[in-house]
Amino acid sequence: MKDENQASGAADAVLEAARSALTDLQSTWDREAVDSWCAMVLDRGGRVVLTGMGKSGLVAQKVAATLASTGCPSLYLHPAEALHGDLGMVTEADSVLALSNSGESEEVVRLLPSLVRMGVPLAAITAKADSGLGQAANWRFLYRLPQGEGCPLDLAPMASTTLQLVWGDLLAATLMDRRGFTRDNFALYHPAGSLGAKLLKVNALMHQDWPRVDPGAPLTTILSAMTEGHFGMTSVMEGGRLLGVITDGDLRRGLETAERENRNPLALKANELMSLRPVQIDEGALAVEAAAKMEARKITFLMVERGGRPCGLLHIHDLLAAKVL
Repeated sequence: MKDENQASGAADAVLEAARSALTDLQSTWDREAVDSWCAMVLDRGGRVVLTGMGKSGLVAQKVAATLASTGCPSLYLHPAEALHGDLGMVTEADSVLALSNSGESEEVVRLLPSLVRMGVPLAAITAKADSGLGQAANWRFLYRLPQGEGCPLDLAPMASTTLQLVWGDLLAATLMDRRGFTRDNFALYHPAGSLGAKLLKVNALMHQDWPRVDPGAPLTTILSAMTEGHFGMTSVMEGGRLLGVITDGDLRRGLETAERENRNPLALKANELMSLRPVQIDEGALAVEAAAKMEARKITFLMVERGGRPCGLLHIHDLLAAKVL
């Protein structure tokens, strides 16, 4: 067993190797090559096919997933499987982005003649511009490792995979910017989980059919609307105009007032029971904004409006189901 100082030194070497390589990349990356590659991808409209062997292949899978989730159709193609028929997955509209630190990974290099014959645009993330992959590529996204991999034995890929990953994110971010990728697009590709929930809009969760009664509706009609609606409320509408809402609390207060005034509760009308100026939210607002409004006012629903007119109802159960809350 080595002592703690030696272990700390090995860890520091990894961090220093990555830091020095990233510092170098920040001042040397080829902006024109990135712009040219992005223009090609957007112009062709096909998929970006990622490939790489070993650790570079694992990074390629992550880059493919990032591209796909940010609006660029992509997939990972294992180079060994591609040599045995899976190359047929690549179409004329696609382009290939290959990852190899040395640029000489056997399975990747053996793919190159076929890709050239197919006329598929080829880009490479590699440390060796003069390698087989580097020379075959139309676009080379290069990095250097001033202090090596950082591995105690200088054998395992460490800094190199970090730089490949950064290059992949750099390309994905630039494509997002060029494509005009928005939060709405991101939510579309991430319908599950906390990311999607944070970006959902009210109109994706609201009910377009909600309880409603006329202002002159009697208590029995109000109760029927609230029971059938299952929201613990009903709106009071006059034509397409929202006059107010009636909740369970409004009913209790109305019945208490009727008893105090010695009135027949069955004679109560909607316009006597309703709360005026109900809390509303625009259909284009984020669901998290709706959640904040409900929590701040301690209410369980919001009327949704479009252009000043009611168009839906959002209940707290909808936010819970979508994991916004």
